[in-house]
Amino acid sequence: MAVHATIPAAFDVAAIRAEFPLLRAHPELAYLDNAATAQKPQVVLDALHRAYTETCANIHRSVHRLGERATEDYEAARETVRRFLNAGSKQEIVFVRGTTEAINLVAHGFAATQLHPGDEILITGLEHHSNIVPWQLACEVSGARLRVAPINDRGEVDLDAFTRLLGPKTKLAAFAHISNALGTVNPVAEMTRRAHAKKVPVLIDGAQAAPHVPIDVRALGCEFYTFSGHKVYAPTGIGALYGTVEWLNRLPPWQGGGDMIRSVTFEKTTYNEIPYKFEAGTPNIAAAIGLGAALSWLESLDRAAAEAHEHELLVYGTRLLEEIPGLRLIGMAADKASVLSFVMEGIHPHDVGTVLDSFNVAVRTGHHCAQPVMDRFSIPATTRASLALYNTRTEVERLAEGLRRVREMFA
Repeated sequence: MAVHATIPAAFDVAAIRAEFPLLRAHPELAYLDNAATAQKPQVVLDALHRAYTETCANIHRSVHRLGERATEDYEAARETVRRFLNAGSKQEIVFVRGTTEAINLVAHGFAATQLHPGDEILITGLEHHSNIVPWQLACEVSGARLRVAPINDRGEVDLDAFTRLLGPKTKLAAFAHISNALGTVNPVAEMTRRAHAKKVPVLIDGAQAAPHVPIDVRALGCEFYTFSGHKVYAPTGIGALYGTVEWLNRLPPWQGGGDMIRSVTFEKTTYNEIPYKFEAGTPNIAAAIGLGAALSWLESLDRAAAEAHEHELLVYGTRLLEEIPGLRLIGMAADKASVLSFVMEGIHPHDVGTVLDSFNVAVRTGHHCAQPVMDRFSIPATTRASLALYNTRTEVERLAEGLRRVREMFA
């Protein structure tokens, strides 16, 4: 990993932390489980409160002023997501519950209209279960085949193998931007370029990337990009799917109900225009507004300084953990972001996590919904510390000190 010598002075971590009520209320807590979910700044909580106390009404179908205002706030959030991703149009932004639902939506549409027996979907060995299981389901109903590009001992995708697996039968390549289990940053622009060279459309799982790196879907040129709100300081139960106008129009609706139709008779239903044909029923209106608030808040920060701060913490944490006897880091990709995943000799990760919790250090243990990644390294689970822009060097030092105590207890 490249080392950033210093944290840019413009990035004031103390000021950032002051915006998070939970962090203010629990200064003793080192929260290092951000890859699972991030804490929420006051501006997001305020947006949720306003949505329920000042503008609470259903959207799109109301003629009263309250409903019109709720609709305006909801659609303004869609515009914020469009800007965050640099999409060309609000039509290309579908609100979903999160990345898992977004990938299921696309997989369902591919199974229904794009896949035939013998076709192939290409993923990688780094994927979260949410970018594996939906494609397995799609393959089961269509007769298509799932292909997997392997990863090397550092936790990086074998790009030569990825390229070789792209062929005339490949109907879609779907891969993570950043690995949730290892923190590997995939060269998604290059992977997209190679897929497009074989005329293969691309879906990128950006769940772990959205909090850490700027995203430009037009520069990437991908056909689909998705992320979850709760990992990017927004509420749970909301996320977004970007799809090009061409592809969203090609895919059929995956759920039926209100708001996704133009007309309904017992003989035939015609569907609403994109993105609404994918948003059946009353959506999570307040959470979408909260997502807009979170992304606007993130955009107001110096993203380059935040990224440099997180990277400095990662480099610092890597060095501290490498000094602990019996600890083995899993995943040492040349390009990593925010994740320290490791095992300790003779100590189960669940025991590590439980002891760390007694020292007020919150980490994740288990397979991280990435069992094939664990299988690749012949381990059942890891302990994962994951960083956010509000974390500090002191918290990373507390993690290292807690791990030394773990080692002493199980010696």
